Amino acid sequence: MVAVTFPDGARREYPHNTTGLDIAKGISPSLAKRTVAMALDGVVTDLADPIDHDAKIEFIGREDPRALEMIRHDAAHVLAEAVQELWPGTQVTIGPVIENGFYYDFHRNQPFTPEDLPVIEKKMKEIIARDKPFTKEIWSRDKAKQTFRDMGEMFKVELVDAIPEDQTIKIYKQGDWFDLCRGPHMSSTGKIGTAFKLMKVAGAYWRGDSNNPMLTRIYGTAFAKQDELDLYLKQMEEAEKRDHRKLGREMDLFHFQEEGPGTVFWHANGWTIFQEIVAYMRRRLKGDYREVNAPQLLDKALWETSGHWGWFRENMFAAKSAGENTEDERVFAIKPMNCPGHIQIFKHGLKSYRDLPLRLAEFGIVHRYEPSGALHGLLRVRGFTQDDAHVFCTEDQMADECLKINDLILSTYADFGFEGDITVKLSTRPEQRVGTDEAWDHAEGIMQDVLKRIEAQGQGRIKTAINPGEGAFYGPKFEYVLRDAIGRDWQCGTTQVDFNQPERFDAFYIGADGAKTTPVMIHRAICGSMERFLGVVLEHYAGHLPLWLAPTQAMIATITQEGDDYAREVTAAARKIGLRAEVDLRNEKINYKVREHSLAKVPVMLVVGKKEAETRQVSIRRLGSDKSQVMPLDEALKLLADEATPPDVKRARAEG
Repeated sequence: MVAVTFPDGARREYPHNTTGLDIAKGISPSLAKRTVAMALDGVVTDLADPIDHDAKIEFIGREDPRALEMIRHDAAHVLAEAVQELWPGTQVTIGPVIENGFYYDFHRNQPFTPEDLPVIEKKMKEIIARDKPFTKEIWSRDKAKQTFRDMGEMFKVELVDAIPEDQTIKIYKQGDWFDLCRGPHMSSTGKIGTAFKLMKVAGAYWRGDSNNPMLTRIYGTAFAKQDELDLYLKQMEEAEKRDHRKLGREMDLFHFQEEGPGTVFWHANGWTIFQEIVAYMRRRLKGDYREVNAPQLLDKALWETSGHWGWFRENMFAAKSAGENTEDERVFAIKPMNCPGHIQIFKHGLKSYRDLPLRLAEFGIVHRYEPSGALHGLLRVRGFTQDDAHVFCTEDQMADECLKINDLILSTYADFGFEGDITVKLSTRPEQRVGTDEAWDHAEGIMQDVLKRIEAQGQGRIKTAINPGEGAFYGPKFEYVLRDAIGRDWQCGTTQVDFNQPERFDAFYIGADGAKTTPVMIHRAICGSMERFLGVVLEHYAGHLPLWLAPTQAMIATITQEGDDYAREVTAAARKIGLRAEVDLRNEKINYKVREHSLAKVPVMLVVGKKEAETRQVSIRRLGSDKSQVMPLDEALKLLADEATPPDVKRARAEG
């Protein structure tokens, strides 16, 4: 017999290997009908799995948040079945769940096109309506390989070979169709429902390697309810309009090209925004942080000591001299992060407890390898700038430093227009990590206490959560997740507590007792990747940036050539008071100029002609408005200068 404990605390015994479905049916037929899976001791599994040990059980309905991943997983299987019904001979490869949906990769001589998607969706609905049960079978490795080989599914044969010898080969069937899969799945295809949609097709290399065959990837999404799908599709429609890559072209901000994959070619307008963000951050750090700069190339021995070479090597770029007669055979790494360099700066010269906390900041360029298929504009790059800092402090100072960083992060986000729905997640120890369990227990305990204080100080505006197993390999961390104007969440800032790297590098300070003491090292970033943060800001504002961030803050445009001299005078006056102003003297109609500069998202146009020149006025036209306001020149410039003042500068003036 096995003892099963229910969520209400009730405990009952059942024969060994009783399934979750048997138990649900025994309680009530209606419970069994609405249950799609179960959780044993918190682990989601198939409802038909036998229970062979004492366990806590929860029955999961399809509207349970935990069921959403299974809805999407099952939809991927149905997608694959639909494709093979429609186009026999198509090979299926892999079909995982991803954020907000799923995809499946197919090998076919003729790639799929967007026009195929409605046809596939129709067939998927037919399969779902059949409501065939998902059943799991355990096959031998030889049987699985021979079966897939006989079917011509050579990618599946390769996948079977990739499964470790100590793992079982699971086959999930839905009617006559079956697939190699880890599971779990819901009880039947009918539980998927019809709140799904295929989104797009794309090319993808098998296993992400350009030396392998090109596959066609079909992306889809699925939800438990139709209104959730409708909301998501509306959000995606709005996101497409706000796509920072599209805005980058319209606003002439940046571009990418094959010779520098994953690295940004900044144009003047984009670099202006970038530098405005850096200048803002420098002002916020002034007085508290010392800005430093560590080398781009460091011997791999340094990265071996830090642990990055062992844990992070596949994401690092290595370098040697290209010269044939170079005697120096050392291997260097292009830095993927700044922390080892900052430890070296800390170690240079003896430090006392009186010097702590010591806060070192760097706007350091780092490089990390990302697969070509994962690159996505500014949001996923290989070379980027971190607004990175490391705080070296005593253990007693650690909690207060984390809270001080929290205040800086939250106020920064507010200044950039992210004032609501911010979540702070505590990411705990990952499976692969350095340091003792005792050190991790201690660090996580302190971070838990700080998280409670952050939540209390947030007064309901700040949400908190635990992100199990997602900490850095050297310590737990806080992840700051902000929500943009259309409801999307972006993880940007981090605060990471590190008891390990200072010890690995033999960093120390002289304590009050005269003894050598290892400092606590707090890694922190606010924007994170400056490139990514700029992309998020662009999409948040749909390119309609606040005046202080806009690359061109005011465009002075003439109606006729009679206003040219006055337009030049207005431009000079605007620039003199610090506005980024340009002038458009082209012999074009004013409506044409307005349309062109509106597409480029110039926030303010000052329109001048003969009349404005005579009265020393300007006609102010705001981006997105078809109305204009006539004002005296001095008054208009004063208004714009105030509006173009960064929020932190305004705050400092008000306070002092």
